[in-house]
Amino acid sequence: MICIFIIIFLSLQKLYFIFLALIIMSNLNKNARYSLFLLIVFMMIYYYRQWTAVPEMIYIEGITMGVVKYNIKYIDKNNRNFKNEIDGILKNFNDALSTYIPDSEISRFNQDSTFVFQSPHFLKVLNASKEVYQNTEGAFDVTVAPLVNAWGFGFKKQQLPDSAKINELRKITGFDKIEFDSKSVRKKNKNVMLDFGGIAGGYAVDIVVDFLNGKKIDNYMVEIGGELVCKGKTNEDKLWRLGIKNPFYKQKNQPQLSYIVEVDNRAMNTSGNYENFYIKDGKKYSHTINPKTGYPENNEMLSATVFAKTCMIADGYATAFMVLGIKKTKEILEKHKELEVILMFKNEKDEIETFMSEGIKKYVKQ
Repeated sequence: MICIFIIIFLSLQKLYFIFLALIIMSNLNKNARYSLFLLIVFMMIYYYRQWTAVPEMIYIEGITMGVVKYNIKYIDKNNRNFKNEIDGILKNFNDALSTYIPDSEISRFNQDSTFVFQSPHFLKVLNASKEVYQNTEGAFDVTVAPLVNAWGFGFKKQQLPDSAKINELRKITGFDKIEFDSKSVRKKNKNVMLDFGGIAGGYAVDIVVDFLNGKKIDNYMVEIGGELVCKGKTNEDKLWRLGIKNPFYKQKNQPQLSYIVEVDNRAMNTSGNYENFYIKDGKKYSHTINPKTGYPENNEMLSATVFAKTCMIADGYATAFMVLGIKKTKEILEKHKELEVILMFKNEKDEIETFMSEGIKKYVKQ
């Protein structure tokens, strides 16, 4: 009976159990009362330390997609380390969607005319790609692979194609050049190629998140190549804080971060032209290829950070917004209130401005 009392007392933490303890103790002999008192004190100290202790954060890091670093932090009361499982998940992802693996699913499709889906990954990314393609009026297009390759940013390295080559490649670019159902995907032109580089990184984050959710992990941060999903809080009981890089951070006397944002149960992806580019004959060529013109986009947008329910969707829209520019992006945001953004761009006076959607402003801490 004493054990039952202690369990009830410690779990419910109600004041009236203290009085109940005193009543029980008054009916015991002196030694029993003393022993019970010590046991209660010991258990109270033990559970107090358990309740007030800072939970241990588990850290996992590694490499995926060949050279991309991933970092995962989470709290697990059972102290489980999921690195092997996560590495296995990411290997399956790469085996399906990496254009750098010759026998991946997407590589086999690019080499052939049709492909029967073998894993769930290909179809899921195709469906999301189609959604973003339609919602951005074609600014995001996974059939842009031949153009990306031609400009030297894809899985085939070339540089500076002439206008005739660009016009030729534009004829095989467009989501309408493929068709698919739940079982397979088919090309309408044998030269069409897919590249999920503008959305697959976000999907990789999502499948790791799905795994952690399945393991009943409620507090985590998953980051793969700068694409993130955060849920719950840190081991210090604070919301996760993420930095948005300053597009000019490599310049002298420039801070590395432009903003710090608190994130809970949402994805964040930033796209910009300040990392992946090259300069040829004094001209800068960015990796953001406009599917409609066939040329690297060079508009006023410096950085597009998108917050969404999934990292795959955030990834796709961030890529599209870099193509669209600030005006057209705002028009699309009016139709898609589910998205939150922080957009950095140059105005007519060549000054840097930032546009923030209303829903994200309260989470910005710098």
